[in-house]
Amino acid sequence: MTDDSRFLDEAVEEAERGRDEGGIPIGSVLVVDGEIVGRGHNRRVQEGSAILHAEMDAIERAGRLPASTYRRATLYSTLSPCEMCSGAALLYGIPRIVVGENRTFRGPEDHVRSRRVEVVVVDDARCVALMEEFIAEYPELWNEDIGE
Repeated sequence: MTDDSRFLDEAVEEAERGRDEGGIPIGSVLVVDGEIVGRGHNRRVQEGSAILHAEMDAIERAGRLPASTYRRATLYSTLSPCEMCSGAALLYGIPRIVVGENRTFRGPEDHVRSRRVEVVVVDDARCVALMEEFIAEYPELWNEDIGE
C-alpha cells in the first residue's frame, strides 16, 4: 500500500465519522514527513460553523506550525478542496494536495496548480459513493455547504 493510499484511507475514515455524526461526509488529514499531524472532517453542521470544512478542521487541529513544516506537508481530502480550503493551503505553502474525488465537486484545482502546488486526483470510488449518497439524500444541506 502506498503512502497516498494509506493516508487517503485515513481521510475516508474521517469522512465516515462526519457522516455518522450527522454531518457532511468529507474528511481530511494533514501529513508531514510521513506522519499525520492533523485530522478532521466537515463539522459545519455539528458545530454550527461557517468555516469548518474538513481541510480547515485538519489544519486547525494540527495547531500552529512553522512555515517550514507546512512546506513539507501533504493535504489529503476525500473531495476536491473549495476556494476557502484551497486558499488556506496556498496561504501556508502546502506543496501537495491529494484529492479523493472531484466528480461531485471540483474546486479551483487549475488555479492551485498554477501556484506550483501538485494536485493529485485519485478518483476513489468510496469517496464518490459517500458524496453521491449524501447529495441525493440532503441536497439543500449540500448546496448550503458549497455556498449555493
